[in-house]
Amino acid sequence: MRKLVVQGKEILKGEIPIGGAKNDAVALIPAALLCDNQVIIDNVPEISDINALSEMLTFLGAKYYRENHRIIINTENVVNKEIPENIATKLRASYYFMGSLLGKYKKVEISLPGGCKIGRRPIDLHLKGFEALGAKVYENENKLTILAEELKGADIHLDFPSVGATINLMLAAAKADGITTINNAAKEPEIVNVALFLNNMGARIRGAGTNTIVVKGVEELTACTHEVIPDRIEAGTYLILGALVGDPIKVTNIIPEHLEALIIKLKSIGVELEIEENAITVKGNKSYKATDIYTGVYPGFPTDLQQPFLTLLTQCHGRSKIEENIYESRFQNVTYLNEMGAKIKVTNGSTAVVEGPTKLYGEEVVATDLRAGACLLLAALIAEGETEIIDIEHILRGYEKIIEKLTNVGAKIEIREYN
Repeated sequence: MRKLVVQGKEILKGEIPIGGAKNDAVALIPAALLCDNQVIIDNVPEISDINALSEMLTFLGAKYYRENHRIIINTENVVNKEIPENIATKLRASYYFMGSLLGKYKKVEISLPGGCKIGRRPIDLHLKGFEALGAKVYENENKLTILAEELKGADIHLDFPSVGATINLMLAAAKADGITTINNAAKEPEIVNVALFLNNMGARIRGAGTNTIVVKGVEELTACTHEVIPDRIEAGTYLILGALVGDPIKVTNIIPEHLEALIIKLKSIGVELEIEENAITVKGNKSYKATDIYTGVYPGFPTDLQQPFLTLLTQCHGRSKIEENIYESRFQNVTYLNEMGAKIKVTNGSTAVVEGPTKLYGEEVVATDLRAGACLLLAALIAEGETEIIDIEHILRGYEKIIEKLTNVGAKIEIREYN
């Protein structure tokens, strides 16, 4: 087992380049199965979730080649077979194989997905959408079987603008007979890029990035080259880091428009940002004021950034509040922040009230999920003394070369083995 050991109170300076978006890449790779020959995907991040997806592709018979940040996927010899529990549970995004395999083969057998334990995150919207397209869904303990004699276009209304359901329905509908309309669709940049990827293969999708996506099914999807967009959550995490200890930190290879909600909030508490076409520079100071955060679907404040932002709120003057509106178990990091010296109270499981500023001290803490781990890492970097973070595999799932990137700007951080 491994842990992160972090020495706090270092002032960090330099550039941090942002890699490809985890939440984009983990959808593009399963989507590649819809192709009848070969696709090339560039700017793929080097994170453990990608390794898990490559294992699934290999299991299904796809030829998978990787060189640095480029992957080549050849699907000519794919065999549609049951994806077992020991593979499917390695990450949440395994559920995208439901849409791609159903769309291409009209049959899926897969164990329920894994991922961070941040709430129920049900997949009922995905399954209802598949049924609207003409599929039958059978659940036996932890296994799903989804069958369709044929898929026919349908009008689908999502009860909630779920990113996962929106993407999965685009995948299934891409080769369905007729026109599918997805109403109340999610609008995240990752959805737009998945639609562009499918269209590059020959799909006919319009409206991605709006409330209504229209998919006209096609018979064949063929070879293309596509690129993963920059990771807005990784970028946001490092911008928050810069606000805490940057002197300054320049975050590069980004799309600032994807970070608008965070930028507005950072400016509102007193953070000074220098925004360029594909980079943002931020320098920390000691005079931030309290604010309130309400998470929401894009373009609202991202749920994936509220946990890292919580560390920043512990250093703001006054009382701040975070209201989590997406997942019900996203404050597991609070216990550990309070052990480090923060003053945070959680009510009803969905609201956290923060009194600040407070001085933080190094402790042994647990990364209970990916973004909780990022939150605690930020806290460790501003804490007095040494912090040990265990269960770091969660962090490594979503942040490419995080040790290298932080070390390059002056952080004292290392991975150690422990029993």
